[in-house]
Parts: sequence; structure tokens; C-alpha cells
Amino acid sequence: MAYTYDPENIFAKILRGEIPNTTVLETDHCLAFRDIAPQTPEHVLVIPKGPYVSYDHFAAEASDAEIIDFTRTIGKITKALGVDLAEDGNGYRLISNAGVDGVQEVPHLHVHILAGRPIGRMVAAS
Repeated sequence: MAYTYDPENIFAKILRGEIPNTTVLETDHCLAFRDIAPQTPEHVLVIPKGPYVSYDHFAAEASDAEIIDFTRTIGKITKALGVDLAEDGNGYRLISNAGVDGVQEVPHLHVHILAGRPIGRMVAAS
């Protein structure tokens, strides 16, 4: 499958400043902001600034600097939220959906950081 990036997706528009957001942290290579429909008390999205559709696309084509920045930004956000395990936080969940089977709604790589309450099981056994 080819990666098809849609430059008109909502996250691309946020990156261009066409849609406002509540920024938590911005770096050279990514943007972290609050979800507009939070599922937990702390719900932050982290997106790369580059045109990547999914994590596998990002892993295959992003520069080392982009990958390091994205990963470290996630760590900085969990620390800032007080949920990282290094600081005795209660933990968090990272979610990144990809493609149709992953129920990806926006075709721009994004990671949800969910925290602030017990979340429950990730997937129910079928």
C-alpha cells in the first residue's frame, strides 16, 4: 500500500494555523495539543510536523531528528502531566490508530496520551 497524505486533513490545517488549538508543547518537529473531545482528564495529541500518515510511514521515512524529537516530546508531555512512572505518576496510555482496521479518523500520524483516571482494558477478548 502506498502512503497517501491528505494535506487538507484537520491536523495539517492546525499545523498551518488555519484551525486553533490548545498547544501543550511545540518543538522543531512536532506539536502537542489538547484533544477537543477528551476521553480522560488528561488527553493530549502529539503529531509530527511532517506529512506522515501512520507510525510505520513515519518509522520508514522520517529523519532521525524527527523520530528522536517525537519520542522525547511524548516523554516530556507525560512528565509535564505528572503521569510518568519516573516521577511516581499513575501511568498513561498511548494510542496510535492506523488505517481502516485501526479506525484511523485523521490521515496524519498522531499519538493520543490518555491519563488522569484508570482506563480499563485496551481490547476485549472476542
